[in-house]
Amino acid sequence: MSGQAPPLPLPPPRLGARAAGGAAVTMAGQGVRMLVQFGGIVLLARLLTPHDYGLMAMVTAIVGVAEILRDFGLSSAAIQARQLSRAQRDNLFWINTLIGLALAAAVFGGAQVIADLYREPALVAISQALAATFLLNGMATQYRAHLSRDLRFGQLALGDVGGQVAGLLAAVAAALAGAGFWALVVQQLVQAAATLALAMLCARWLPRGYHRDAAVGQFLGFGGSLVLAQLLGYASRNVGQVLIGVRIGAEPLGLYNRAFQLLMMPLNQVSAPATTVALPVLSQLRDEPARFSAFLLRGQTVLVHAMAALFAYACAQALPLIVLLLGEQWRPAVPLFQWLALGGVFQAAAYATYWVFLAKGLMRAQLAYALVGRSLLVACVMAGAAWGVEGVAAGYALGLLLLWPLSLAWIGRISDAPALAMFNNGARAVIGYGLCAWLSAEVSAWIGGPLEWRLLAGTAAMAAGFALVCLLWPAFRRDVAAIVHIRHLLAEARSQR
Repeated sequence: MSGQAPPLPLPPPRLGARAAGGAAVTMAGQGVRMLVQFGGIVLLARLLTPHDYGLMAMVTAIVGVAEILRDFGLSSAAIQARQLSRAQRDNLFWINTLIGLALAAAVFGGAQVIADLYREPALVAISQALAATFLLNGMATQYRAHLSRDLRFGQLALGDVGGQVAGLLAAVAAALAGAGFWALVVQQLVQAAATLALAMLCARWLPRGYHRDAAVGQFLGFGGSLVLAQLLGYASRNVGQVLIGVRIGAEPLGLYNRAFQLLMMPLNQVSAPATTVALPVLSQLRDEPARFSAFLLRGQTVLVHAMAALFAYACAQALPLIVLLLGEQWRPAVPLFQWLALGGVFQAAAYATYWVFLAKGLMRAQLAYALVGRSLLVACVMAGAAWGVEGVAAGYALGLLLLWPLSLAWIGRISDAPALAMFNNGARAVIGYGLCAWLSAEVSAWIGGPLEWRLLAGTAAMAAGFALVCLLWPAFRRDVAAIVHIRHLLAEARSQR
């Protein structure tokens, strides 16, 4: 593995333009979606209590496994396939739908077991109500994969944003009516139904019957390895929430859950659409190493700079941000969020390795990596649990730090991906924005006084630190310039369209 990034040839003009245009539309849609989701967090946090969120988190930490099984990796399998016939697409729709129906029945029937585990009777009704989302999401899986495979990112973003807006409006109305934790249940149900309806309208495709002569074995093989890796990832993310819920209770879990959701919201809202754009393009470039590496490094640079800057700033200004936005009742979540935001920086630095596994079809290798890496992360979380809720958050951050170099070493050994160049990309962002965050926190603490003044001073210090790092560190400055260059490519693609 060479430490130097390969030359940066662009993808073929037509594919590059479509990818650039798709990135512009997708990121615009995700920007709207992030604003909606963030607004929802602020509104609902002021209308509901940590106990309400804790009850919801108790259920979702367990039944969320069913959401991974519902997809079974078949959406990614359909997107990355070189060829996909209409009959195969029909078959995949029915497979996802039947899996969703079976999981809905399993969650409904197992509701009492979940309630007994946490010793919370209210969880029976919550679990049974949420069971319907698995059928709805199962039906939507191949519609969304179809839009992504055809690079119809605008319509895909419309479905995502529309579903989220509908769910938020329903949840706010329910919360204002005094529904308590049921507002969160209503949000999930309405969002799933609206997303399915919009995806069907955009795809303009209705499945026919199951075609016995259309083989789907290769998709199931791809999905089987992927879903096992995803299950391990899910377990590592949620074992801490289950431990807190069982050992400590709903209110501490609600605090941890909100801190964790504040971490995952920007990460999901940026990494998921970035994968939606990157995966079909990288899959088509998999046999062109130079172009593959160039596209991969450009995409990673954008992702890691956006996420590292956001998480570093949020970690430095966690106290004023959480108290001013969510309310005083959420102040105990501040140290939890700071630990998790620190881990989020390292997760963003490692995320592009996931693109390599998927685009090159290295699902068995990804499963082997997940067995090792996610077991390490679970061990860190369980060790941290001895120190309570904050120990769980610190253990999660430590595990993500360890997974960053491990994931890069893994793909460097099994593929021709530029692993060392990817590490250097991430390291520059981590160090550069880490210095900016340190300056922001120090200035904020020195100013003191009202939280509003501390936030304002810390924000100005973060901006000044960024300018200083760009001025004094040429390699960091080149990364930022590369991101600006991508903006020009997106503008050019939009003008061509």
